[in-house]
Amino acid sequence: MQGANKITQFEFPYSFYDIYMHNKIRMQQNKQPLTIALSYRRMVLLNRYYKITKFYSFLKDTAIKGGIGIFAVVLILVGLEYFVLDFNVLLNHFVANYSPKAIYSFFFVSETFLGLVPPEIFIAWTSKSAAPWLFLFILATMSYLGGIASYFIGNRLFMVPYLRNYIENKVNHHIKNLKKWGGLFVVMGAVSPIPHSMVSMASGLIKYSFKQYLLWSLFRYARFLIYGLVIFQIF
Repeated sequence: MQGANKITQFEFPYSFYDIYMHNKIRMQQNKQPLTIALSYRRMVLLNRYYKITKFYSFLKDTAIKGGIGIFAVVLILVGLEYFVLDFNVLLNHFVANYSPKAIYSFFFVSETFLGLVPPEIFIAWTSKSAAPWLFLFILATMSYLGGIASYFIGNRLFMVPYLRNYIENKVNHHIKNLKKWGGLFVVMGAVSPIPHSMVSMASGLIKYSFKQYLLWSLFRYARFLIYGLVIFQIF
């Protein structure tokens, strides 16, 4: 019996748990190269897809238009400041005569319905407030919430055939791009001259994932930060 016990101990020096963990580690080690290979292949396929759908060309054109847009806005504001009217006096007039709540409410409506007024004007207004960066953050939040309102407007319009067809014709180009590029196009609408409210409405119209929309739309804050850094230097 003692000899049998010795043989048993010699043949099984490890517990079943040790053997299980050893095999698990080996499987993970073998799986890692496969995971890397699959990730690389996925990146290659995505890159090919973006080339076929001309996303990179669209991105380049949008970046150029965005740069020209920022330059044009700054040039116009500076030109008006020097040759037409004193923007500092005008902005101070708004600060003194209109409550922040009234301006934020008006901006929210503007951002909800197709961006009626350029946000740069409101960003310039925040530069004259008591706490410019706080006011800018609130302004960006109003724009973000306005986009959410546009999403739900588009989502509800889906239920009314006549309005749905009318809006689809208006934002058809954005719908096509949204179906091709998904969240990337939402980001483009958040940071570029592409109207954020129209992209948001198109997202609701085709029932794009609301959680994904909320996530990618956070890039709206980046646009306000960049514009704020530029416009605050002027005013």
